[in-house]
Amino acid sequence: MTDTIQVVCENTGTVFGVPMGTPLQRIAETAATDGRPWLAALVNNRIRELSYKLYAPATVRLVDITSFEGIRVYQRTSWFLLQKAVQDRYPGRTLHIRHSLGHSGFYCEIEGIDEFSRADTEALAEGMRSLAARDLPIVRSKLPTPEVRARYAELGFADKIALLDTRPRLYSELYTLDDTAGYFYGVLAPSTGCIGLFGIEPYYNGFYLALPQRTAPDRLHTDVYQEKMFGIFREYQSWVELMGVPTVGAINARVLAGDAGSMIKVAEAFHERKFARVADSIFEANRARGTRMVLISGPSSSGKTTSAKRLALQLGVLGLNPVLISLDDYFVEREKTPLDENGDYDYEALEAIDLELFNDHLQRLMRGESVDIPRYDFITGRRMKHDAPLTLDERSILIIEGIHGLNPRLTPSIPDAQKFRIYISCFTSVAMDNLSRIATTDNRLLRRLVRDYTQRGSDAQATLSRWPSVRRGEERHIFPYQENADVMLNSSLFYEISVLRPYAEKMLREVPDTVPEYAEARRMLKFLDNFIPIAPDEIPPTSILREFIGGSSFRY
Repeated sequence: MTDTIQVVCENTGTVFGVPMGTPLQRIAETAATDGRPWLAALVNNRIRELSYKLYAPATVRLVDITSFEGIRVYQRTSWFLLQKAVQDRYPGRTLHIRHSLGHSGFYCEIEGIDEFSRADTEALAEGMRSLAARDLPIVRSKLPTPEVRARYAELGFADKIALLDTRPRLYSELYTLDDTAGYFYGVLAPSTGCIGLFGIEPYYNGFYLALPQRTAPDRLHTDVYQEKMFGIFREYQSWVELMGVPTVGAINARVLAGDAGSMIKVAEAFHERKFARVADSIFEANRARGTRMVLISGPSSSGKTTSAKRLALQLGVLGLNPVLISLDDYFVEREKTPLDENGDYDYEALEAIDLELFNDHLQRLMRGESVDIPRYDFITGRRMKHDAPLTLDERSILIIEGIHGLNPRLTPSIPDAQKFRIYISCFTSVAMDNLSRIATTDNRLLRRLVRDYTQRGSDAQATLSRWPSVRRGEERHIFPYQENADVMLNSSLFYEISVLRPYAEKMLREVPDTVPEYAEARRMLKFLDNFIPIAPDEIPPTSILREFIGGSSFRY
């Protein structure tokens, strides 16, 4: 038996032998960087801390902030530094990382403090800079759960204890930074010195933690203007706290108490109330300024289609005649579809829409003419005609659903007074705990995984492989226009991940460990393990969640 093992380093393209028990940090030291520190590594397609020791042959890919895995490590480690800085400056106070904001930042609050001056936020930033300059080690330990629970109790981490108690394990992980302890549901960087760029600015009742983007790792965006999105997050944050379900631990406790059915009913009733209010606003705009068109935009798996149908029902109650059109039916012929930087069809580009035909049809409809609306066949990549010409009457209002709905270039032929714009997304309002938020992109990815698998015959590996391209398209073509909306709708249901878990787990386990997507599949499986499953029996057939798990009474 030899004490040397073979390691393949994908970053350098080299194969070499190392002694058994060699930590990944040693391998990271041999791989040149462009000035950015290595934050973690994928070992046989599993994300690991750089303190992880190798005892068997392995393929290693080191990651920095420019990768999807690396930016998550950077963000989580930044939160730990912020936690320590808050603990030092405001002992006994609880930090809440509420939600994402801006290009790559997070809105934060400290319990019991309602206003921060620039001097206050600069003091916090200086505390983080001091920690980074000291390059303190971040240590991961695996301890008996009772020991971890006792440590949480000493620190007043009731939110973490709630999750620990509802998802008990023999052993639990604990991260320590100096005299601060925590758990962040994912890998952290090896030391505080890896976090070199951040900023803190006052924002509303708290502050904005600005971090670099994966695609722009050397600069910060601190001039945040997302008032409408911030408002929708605040509304839902207040609501889940009022309902007593601000964290996963609280939801799990309700499920264990047999209260899942009532949670579903309350969440669905809240959605129905929001759709009714938006319909009222559209009705008033129709009467006041002659609004004839509702444009609905949002990223992938945000529930645009079901939202359009539910909104149509509410408008019908008010006496209007809603007519639904999907932008997808105006895709150009496949061979005319623009290509992305990888040479693949870019269906997220505005140029993938036949804008000339679309605007011609809109103008004709507004003049009262009859129009043959096309249907796009995704299998053949061709537009098909059908035998149901569309004509609008005086009570008709168009509902147009598609990712480009808020882009001014989509409908230049229609006066603004005639348009009502809606941005819809899955703004996840429940958190893992006070410091670890649930990314809205993770919620949407779960929805898409389940829908693609059960309704479109696409396995998890295929969906995961396409997701980065989908995300890039959203960043280019959707997010820049979200603040153009007249109203924003949150399609998230605070109970939904508990329902999605059994569906998603089955397909994620089918991803083989020989492909790059395995790392993301493992991350999502570990994430889902924190949720106690909820059966879908009591979910109504008109729920947005039915668009993804099946059983909807709407036709798609």
